[in-house]
Amino acid sequence: MTAAETPDETTVTPGDRPADVAVETIQREMTAFARRARASAGRMHPELSLVSYTLLGHLEERGGCRATDLATHYALDKSTVSRQVSALERTDLVERRVDPDDHRVQVLHLTETGRRILAQVTDSRRTAFRERLADWPEEDLLRFAAYLERYNAWQGAGAAPAAENGK
Repeated sequence: MTAAETPDETTVTPGDRPADVAVETIQREMTAFARRARASAGRMHPELSLVSYTLLGHLEERGGCRATDLATHYALDKSTVSRQVSALERTDLVERRVDPDDHRVQVLHLTETGRRILAQVTDSRRTAFRERLADWPEEDLLRFAAYLERYNAWQGAGAAPAAENGK
């Protein structure tokens, strides 16, 4: 099977505009990036999936939040977030605390174990990124970072509002 015949590649025909070819390349490469990120997450810490890592990072960044806030921020179903949070609670990475301003509300916070593991995985991920990008010129790194920020800031259909995604 040739590279063009693999299931996740799109065949580009001669005469396609360079922008069309670029969009197909971006889609293919972002898919490969996501697959690699999911696969490496398990190697960084066996109990911490990429989704769990992302949720823990958000909780740390926000100083805690409600499960419904996580669902809204990541555009996930509440039941999906509930399952993820339950798994994080079972492994003592997250705990629920009563909101001091509204005793009816429970806020999710990292436990000390959660903070420690998140820090370890973050350091490992940072090291892996630095190794992979070590020979990139600074100008390329700055441009790449700006492009990723621009891409992720898009507020199109289905995107979380800027106020909810930290912008």
